[in-house]
Amino acid sequence: QVQLVESGGGLVQPGGSLRLSCAASGRTFSNYAMGWFRQAPGKEREFVAAISWSGGSTYYADSVKGRFIISRDNAKNTVYLQMNSLNPEDTAVYYCAAGQRGPGPRIDGYDYWGQGTQVTVSS
Repeated sequence: QVQLVESGGGLVQPGGSLRLSCAASGRTFSNYAMGWFRQAPGKEREFVAAISWSGGSTYYADSVKGRFIISRDNAKNTVYLQMNSLNPEDTAVYYCAAGQRGPGPRIDGYDYWGQGTQVTVSS
């Protein structure tokens, strides 16, 4: 089992930045690819970004490419999502996820999920 706890969400104005963190416990964190997903009200959960176990490979949804950066610190068992140039369309609950099938955009590629952290972009 892997337990994941997200933090860092909140209310931010358009154009602002936030950094989300996801702390993992349980099994060896460095064995897992990590992903960030989000779900806006009335919409399906969608892929945001993913990172390989080593941090050497990263993947992004087109909607966040160039604005968001995913990173990880295996010594701290933590994955991060730096979000810049936020706009109201980024408002959602953000979830981190862990999986051993490699980083990617498919929800079914991840075995463990956190409870989510709310990000609201509004003036």
